[in-house]
This record gives sequence, C-alpha cells and structure tokens, in this order.
Amino acid sequence: DAAARGAAALAKRLRPLGVFGLGGSAGTTIATAAMRELPVGVPKVMVSTLASGQVRPYVGVRDICMIHSVVDIAGLNRISRRVLANAAHALIGMLNAPCENASDKSLIAATMFGVTTPCVEIGRSILESAGYEVLVFHATGTGGLTMEGLIRDGAIRGVFDVTTTELADELVGGILSAGSDRLTAASQYGVPQVIGVGALDMVNFGPPKTVPPKFEGRRFYQHNPNVTLMRTTPDENDTLGKEIALKASAARGPVAIYLPMRGVSALDREGDAFWWPEADRALFDSIRLWSGPNVSIVEMDAHINDSAFAKAMVFGLLEMVEKTKRT
Repeated sequence: DAAARGAAALAKRLRPLGVFGLGGSAGTTIATAAMRELPVGVPKVMVSTLASGQVRPYVGVRDICMIHSVVDIAGLNRISRRVLANAAHALIGMLNAPCENASDKSLIAATMFGVTTPCVEIGRSILESAGYEVLVFHATGTGGLTMEGLIRDGAIRGVFDVTTTELADELVGGILSAGSDRLTAASQYGVPQVIGVGALDMVNFGPPKTVPPKFEGRRFYQHNPNVTLMRTTPDENDTLGKEIALKASAARGPVAIYLPMRGVSALDREGDAFWWPEADRALFDSIRLWSGPNVSIVEMDAHINDSAFAKAMVFGLLEMVEKTKRT
C-alpha cells in the first residue's frame, strides 16, 4: 500500500515520465499497485515471472505492459540479460516516441456490444460533429471497469451508457462482469449520464461445454464457437431493473434512463432468438417502480438500434452536458 500511496502522491505533484518494475509475485504486486495509481499514458513496463498467466489483478484498468521474465528473478544469465535489455529498450522507446498533442475536446464515454453497435455508431457520429471526442468501451467486463475508472479520474464530461449488459453477467454469473461498482462512478461524481438497457437480454459464457449445468433448459444463442449467450428471464430482469433504477437515483448530476419498447439488442426483435416481451416488460416495469424523482425516464416505441432511439438518447446527453457547462 505504501508504494501505491507514494505513486498517487507523486502523480498529484508532477507527471512521472515512466516507470519500470521487476519482480516475482511480491515484487509484481507492489510495483503494479504503484503503476495503477499513475495516469493512462505514462509508460509502465513490468517484467514479471507471472506475466504469462492471469494478469488482470495486476494490470487492472491501466496501460501496463507486462513482459514475461522467462526465468526467475535471481541473478543474471544469458536469458535474463536479454529479456531485461529488451524491456528497458521498450521503455526507452516509449519515452522517446513523439506524442501527438492532446486534444482540447471534452471526452464522452460510450459503451457498446456487437448487438448495440448501430445505436452507438449513430450517437458517436453526432457527438463528434458536436465537437466532442468519444471513447467507446466494449462492454466485456474490462471495458466497463476501465470506463468507471476514467470517470473517477475526472477525465469524462458525459456518459453515453447504451450497453449495461455487464450488470447481467454480474447478477447471473456470466464471464463478462464488470463487478458490483458498474454504473456508480458517474452518479458519485455528478457526471451527466444517459443510461440504456442495451444487451440486458443476455448473459455471456464461453463454449457450450463451459455453461454451468444449473442453466440447462434455458434459451441459448451460439454467437460463435467461443461465445454462448443465454437469455435473461423476467425475474432476472426485474432485479436488473431495480439495480439500474437505484443506482441512477443516487446520481448527483443529471441522469436519464432510455427504454426501447421494441427490443434491447439485435437479438431482441420480434421473431429473433431473444425476443421475449414479458422479460423486457419486467425490466421496464422495475425501472419505473424503483426510479427516484431525479431520474428522467424516456420511453420510445422503437428498437434500441433504430436511428430515432439513438438520436433521442444522444441529444438528451448533449443537452445535459451543455447545461452543466453553463453552471
């Protein structure tokens, strides 16, 4: 913790040029904890005996370059000399590489899945035309975590949160959860946000054989050989609606929830694999029931990927952001 606190304090006083770490399990834990406190863009290189395994606990949502040490960190030999030299040269290259000047455009965060892409693309085009820079996060767990972290860093002016599907994975036990803090940062920091219900009709698993036996008999869709989607139920959607409503109701800034009555994903259209009006209705009813007076609820007789829905959502966000600029 001392290393992390020291790095955080240092980052507040000046911008570190770069950081290099070297270690086994303990060294990696200490060094990467410090690296995660530094801003995105500061070069971070970690040579570790653990780099060929599961590195998410070490990288988190920061831009840390993990390099496998190949051999243990115990003296120098012909292999470790080469690995360390390569890592050092990598950091030197990062430090010496020319960086384009940072844009002075305000940043808008957006969340997207393949099944909500048309909505987000329409919104992004409008936002960019209005002079904003848009960061699109793939709602695969890591994407949501990263976005929440950047909001907490104070980097984001507004949130176009079309795709809240990671909440379903957290609730049901899918593989793309962003944790229980998803959909909290904008509310805590008063950042304007429009919230969608994109892809809340699905929970994500790997290949079919990896789906837990307890879900036998559920409705599935094979997205590709490595991704199996499972339809959420009315009961699950009732719970998800309550969670979204309560988190939105805690917002310190402007917030609106947009409900597309004709489906929440590309698979949730009449006649398609996940079309289940009762399940969607449970989601919408729960959001209406649990939302506080500060939450604007916009219902549209449209599909989430319809142009009219995307435009309504993004123009709602633009109005919020412009109002906060004037206050």
